[in-house]
Amino acid sequence: MKRTHIIVFSLLSSLFALAGCAKKDNAARLGEVVVYSYDSFVGDWGAAPEIKRLFEEQTGLALTFVNCGDGVQVLSRAVLEKDAVNADVVLGLDNNLAAQAIEAGILEAYKPAGADDIIDADIKAQLGAGWELTPYDYSHFALIYDTRAGLPEPGSLEDLTNDIYRKKIILMDPRTSTPGLGFVAWTVALFGDGYPAFWRSLKDNILTMAPGWSAGYGLFTNGEAPLVISYATSPAANITYDGIDYYKALVFDEGHPLQVEGAGLLKGAPNKKGAQLFLDFLISEEAQNALPLTQWMYPVNKAVVLPESYAQGAVTPAKTVVADAKAVQEAVQTVMDILAD
Repeated sequence: MKRTHIIVFSLLSSLFALAGCAKKDNAARLGEVVVYSYDSFVGDWGAAPEIKRLFEEQTGLALTFVNCGDGVQVLSRAVLEKDAVNADVVLGLDNNLAAQAIEAGILEAYKPAGADDIIDADIKAQLGAGWELTPYDYSHFALIYDTRAGLPEPGSLEDLTNDIYRKKIILMDPRTSTPGLGFVAWTVALFGDGYPAFWRSLKDNILTMAPGWSAGYGLFTNGEAPLVISYATSPAANITYDGIDYYKALVFDEGHPLQVEGAGLLKGAPNKKGAQLFLDFLISEEAQNALPLTQWMYPVNKAVVLPESYAQGAVTPAKTVVADAKAVQEAVQTVMDILAD
């Protein structure tokens, strides 16, 4: 990928993020809860419309979701507004962003009612020891493969560097996208200090670095390339929505990174009480029931019954790999420099 393409892509992403996170009036907001989130959550097919309906019925408060682009852009916006907070909650910060968010001082710890009984301790630990972020869903990252492509299935990340996959892989920009950042984390976890060599071998096989998951997965389903970074649960959505079963989540013996998504109360939130009520609600069985068929991730509330399409199309890798969050952040610029060379 040429440097000019990356620069233009980044500028466009930033513009969309700023447009999506338009500044809101902080005055007289005690009757409204404002949540910064990402495009696939707030879209028509996301969880936001149903969660908004249920929360407003239950509390009488207005719930406003603001689309900030993708998870990394949610964090960026919240940090930019640290001294003039406009939202009450950030939703969509994952385990690769948690340390940054906590260190930035934008979050106030809050433990939702019943959290210990609802959320598995191992899932909670992915977002830190405190309650700056509350997990609400999770899934492993995986490569999704279009089995109609007629190519041999890659059996590892290293296989992706083979010439047969030239321009056959869709990734996402790690500076703006949590799946993009998750893929970088995957390479750091598996290759350690050798991850730059992997990326140099991989770059000719990358068709594009989309700004976010929605754009990247859309290119994949439109047939632009047969491989895309997504989630091990993603094929379940295609079975349900489209009635198709030719997309396959590839499971590698070497292991997969886990994404745990969380929501947090913003320090200085205009409606702190409303934000706390929202976080309580978010992990309730009522709200969590909306996630499997919208977010296509596993809900943290174990009482939720998963739809049949999960048994048909979702997979759970046997091995989970973990990369140091700081090492991942440091790797992002190195990766982008390699792709721009």
